[in-house]
Order: sequence, then C-alpha cells, then structure tokens
Amino acid sequence: MQPRTGISTLSRKQELLRRHRRNKRVALLVALAILLLVGILVAWWLPLVLALLGWIAHEAWFSDHLFYSPSDDYQYQLPEKNEVAGVRLNGDRLVVDQLPVLTGTETLILALPVNSSWLGRFLDPAVELIGSGALHDIQTFERGVNGLRFLNLTGFGTALNAGALRIRGRRCSVQGQPRLWSFAHADARRERVMVIAPHADDAELAAFGLYSQADESWIVTLTAGEIEAEHYQQMGMAPAEAARVKGRLRAWDSITVPRWAGVPESRCVQLGYFCLQLPAMQAAPDQPIASREADLSDTRLFRQFNSLTLPGDADGAPTWNNLIADLRALLLAARPNVLVMPHATIDPHPDHVCSQAAVLEALQGLAWQPSVILGYANHLHDNDRWPMGDVYSGVALPPVFDAGQELVPYSIELDLERQRDKAMALGMMHDLQPPAPFKRRIRRWLQKRLAGRRWPAEGENEFFRKAVRRHELFWRKEL
Repeated sequence: MQPRTGISTLSRKQELLRRHRRNKRVALLVALAILLLVGILVAWWLPLVLALLGWIAHEAWFSDHLFYSPSDDYQYQLPEKNEVAGVRLNGDRLVVDQLPVLTGTETLILALPVNSSWLGRFLDPAVELIGSGALHDIQTFERGVNGLRFLNLTGFGTALNAGALRIRGRRCSVQGQPRLWSFAHADARRERVMVIAPHADDAELAAFGLYSQADESWIVTLTAGEIEAEHYQQMGMAPAEAARVKGRLRAWDSITVPRWAGVPESRCVQLGYFCLQLPAMQAAPDQPIASREADLSDTRLFRQFNSLTLPGDADGAPTWNNLIADLRALLLAARPNVLVMPHATIDPHPDHVCSQAAVLEALQGLAWQPSVILGYANHLHDNDRWPMGDVYSGVALPPVFDAGQELVPYSIELDLERQRDKAMALGMMHDLQPPAPFKRRIRRWLQKRLAGRRWPAEGENEFFRKAVRRHELFWRKEL
C-alpha cells in the first residue's frame, strides 16, 4: 500500500480536475457561440430557451464528476491463486464447475462485461443479484457503461454453493465470459482492531460495521477537521471562532459517536492536529504548523476529551514528530492485530495520504507490529459518485486503471439493522448535518424527476448514500 512513484496521488487528482474544468470551459464557449448564431439567424428568444434546456440536461444527466470514459475497462490484476475455475453464465444463472468450499465469510468478486442499453445512458444501469429466498442486491455502474466491471458477491456464497445465483442487467446487458475470485481471509471482526481516521466521521464512513463487531476496537482520529466552518459563521461567529467551535464539536464526535457501537471512550482518541496541514507537517517534521482558519497553534484545545495522556500533550505543538510519537504510544498501548487506515493510492485526499504515511513511519522499528493492514477509500481520483447507486445496496469495486497495483479485496456484509445503526452514527456527526446547498438541492430534484435517482431519508449529505451499504470494502495487506 505504498504511494505510487512519479506523480503523487494528490497532483493526479488536481490534474484530473484541471482537465475537466478546461474541457468544460471549452464546451461552454462552443455552446455560447452556437447560441449566439442561432439568435442572429433564427430568433432572439430561442437561445434563452435552448440555454435553459441545456442547463437542465446538464444538471440531470451530465453533472457527474467522471474523469474517465464509461467504456474503459477497470484494470484490476487480482491474484491468480484466488481465481475459481469453470465459471460461466447459463442464461442468467451463474454456474461454477469447481467451486471451493465456502464458509460464508469469503470475499467473492466477479468480473463481467457490462454493456449499457440506450436507456442506460440516461438512467443508471445496474446489475441485479438474485439468490435463494429473500437474498437480493443491486450494484450500479456509470451511465453509458460498456466495459469490464467487478461485482461484489460477498454474502452470496450459499447461493453459489446451491447453484441458485442469478444475474440480470437493468438497463444493461451482462453477456460475456465471467471470472470469479474467492478470498478466504481470516475474519477481522474476531481481532483487536484499530481504525485510523484522518477526520471525525472517516472511521464511521469506512468501517462502522467492522469496528462495531470487532472483539476490541480502538478509534484514533488525527485531525480536528476545523476548517470550512461557514455553517457556524452563519450563526454570527467570527471565522476563527467558528473554526474552533467546529473543531471542538468534531473532536467531541470522534470520542462519543463510537459509543453507539459499544466502543468505550477510553479507546477513542482525538489527536487534534489541524485539517489539511498534515502535508506541511510531513515536509518540515520539527516545525509547528498552525491551523489555517482557527488562529490556533496548540492541539490541546481539541484533545480535551481524551482519557489517555500522549507525548504531544506536553507542549501541544502541531508537528509531524509529535504526531509520530503519539501514534507510536497508541500502537504500543493498544497492540492491534488489524490496522484499518486510508489506502493512499486509491484515496487521494491529502490528509488521508499523509495519515497512512504517518502510521507506516510510526511502525518502523516498533516493538509491536500488526499482522494485517486494511486500506479504505472514502474519496476517489476518478469518480466522485462511487459507490454508485442507492443507500442499502451493495458496493462493487471502484474504478482502478493502474494494472500495476497489488490489490487484494476484503469485504464484509452488514445486515439491515447494522446498516441503520451506521446511518444513525453518521447522523450524529456534526459535519454531516448541515443542509445541502441550494444548487445541489435543485440538481437532485431534476435528477429525481428526469434521471430516476433517489436519495436517502437518513440525511442530505452525499455520504449517507455512499456509506450506508450492504458491504464495507477494504484492501488487505499482510505484514
């Protein structure tokens, strides 16, 4: 799970955004020129009508941040030793000639060509998984998809054993040669787990289902997440005051919300470093890096709810060296068997990339070493909508176009009750509570009416749709 060499994950994301914005500006200029020509040659009012219709079409069907072609194949190179032989589709039924013994906890991944119908260019295409009894799932892909995709069949092992798993396309076809991989991992829920969260809510978004079921769980949050406090400024607070209040609230969330899952506050730690300042700290390890917006250069304000004393408490200096010392102390105190943290080559958020780097540096030469690292991605380079589809549905594998990455998926299944508990945990997080901006609400209304999309009742923030799912997906690396 080391970051790739050459172009960094952050600069790659920035380059994709720059390219997208450049192409959008060019398209707008071309459209403007055409509208002006129509107004001159046909009627002065016609460009206004066409512009309105064009804006509606853009918001309904073309506003997704998708930085690749839906016709591109995902380029996973999953381990050959885990591939299952003799897999084929017999009509809509998945048939496996030499199925290994399945216990029910395996991660099952099916590669299958998915080809959108014409309707699937306007309404989200999806693949329906139908098992025996009430076992059912829908996994959604890009509009206009026409390439290799990877379905998550975790939880369908019994149906596979019985030869009762059917696969049907909705607004797409699934014809072609399927390939199946089975990963019989040890169950991380029977271990001592430590979740590394760059910000309050990252642990819940990625791993609530895992940490709520683990034999013992620790939650370590690295930053207070105090910036972008406009919601609190609207209450009449000055910018610095609003940032400090937001940071304190999110620090409180990071300690208290895991109690909903049964994790005591004594095993929840907020380190209080400052949001989006981890890269600057890493670049100058002994130099304190103050908050961008809170007019603060002491982390102890955001550590006030901790029950543990840490090395960084001595001076409260926001330095990389203090962060490493804090992590070392926590790793030795908790002695986790499973470390859960962001995957730096899939998740491009700068604080997520640096969080992984900090943990790996803290592990160097440490007397205690975990046996397994599970990486997660709460953000992507290429697709801001993943996981696609509706709340409570399954999580297919995300887009990956670097065939050189070594990726071993590890997925767990969440029952409906635990998914709802996860939604309630997210609802307690202050950063996910403010209402959606007006423009986003207009876009959602248009997409609901014209594109058939739905959003959950549990919350307006997009993460309620993305994170409250049938699966939690990680990438496993043994140490």
